[in-house]
Amino acid sequence: MKMPKEAIQSAMFAPCGMNCMVCYKHCYHKKPCAGCLNGDAGKPEHCRTCKIKDCIKGNGLTYCFECSGYPCKLIKNLEKSYNKRYQTSLMANSEFIRRYGLEMFMELQKQKYTCPKCGGVISIHDRECSECHEKMISSDSCSSV
Repeated sequence: MKMPKEAIQSAMFAPCGMNCMVCYKHCYHKKPCAGCLNGDAGKPEHCRTCKIKDCIKGNGLTYCFECSGYPCKLIKNLEKSYNKRYQTSLMANSEFIRRYGLEMFMELQKQKYTCPKCGGVISIHDRECSECHEKMISSDSCSSV
């Protein structure tokens, strides 16, 4: 999958702070997931049954950072996991969007996760390009945006 030339759709930003465009399920499948804010087609089981997504819908919100209880235990646990496993802060992503807007965030993400060799999408989960399968080495520590 190539990174789109146009802006990344806002529906690709998950309620928890994840950019679904750089998720391995979106990058590597013939029928990519359409993002957390869209239907369940192509989603792995853990995304279809996500308690965070259910909570957001139940509270009539779009993003977790809009909630008065943010960050809740669910977000803190996911944050801890993403910090440890992928050196990424979903809470920092959400804070950036709160301050500067989703459009700017997605543009920066597009720059960060586009393979410089072929224009493919670099997965946040394994740092591999979806097209040329080149492993990208990131010097970012607990990076966001």
